[in-house]
Amino acid sequence: MPNLVNRLVVRELTQEFAGAEGMVFVSYAGLNAKENEGLRNKLAAKGCKLSLVRNSLARLVLKEKGFEVAEGVLVGNTAIAYGNADAALHAARVLTSTEVKKVGKVKIRAGMLEGKLLDANDAAALADVPDRHTINTKIVSLLIASPRGIASILNQVTSGQVRVIKARADQLEKAAPAADATEGASA
Repeated sequence: MPNLVNRLVVRELTQEFAGAEGMVFVSYAGLNAKENEGLRNKLAAKGCKLSLVRNSLARLVLKEKGFEVAEGVLVGNTAIAYGNADAALHAARVLTSTEVKKVGKVKIRAGMLEGKLLDANDAAALADVPDRHTINTKIVSLLIASPRGIASILNQVTSGQVRVIKARADQLEKAAPAADATEGASA
């Protein structure tokens, strides 16, 4: 039977991870307080939380949730960035940014997105996936592209007809004074 502190930690992790659609597991060692706070603030900006975890307790909570992580994921100093799917994508972007890579103290080990476990390479590749808002914008752009093109073509046809009629009217106006002059001379 785990001691009281471990049971409380497991209960808290269970509650925290219950609504998480995405997670990024990272090695997390050697950050000073300023680097730690800066990283946490960048993650929190998009609703992503970062928790340092005891590996055995995290493994227990994840197993209860139905996830069996690989052997090398929960070893050493481990932190888990978690939140909704967009927050997990943001976490991957932050954790693979050049600023974080330059420090070299945080490395992605694995990830989880919408119920699927990801290895380190796939978790890092999440940084290249556009967020839901961007995807929705692209879909809407594609949907309105055809009607916009049709409206543009119809507008061009109409304006072309107007230009032809205007040119003909101008041509008739120029011909009308000449015709009046010829009629006046013949009378």
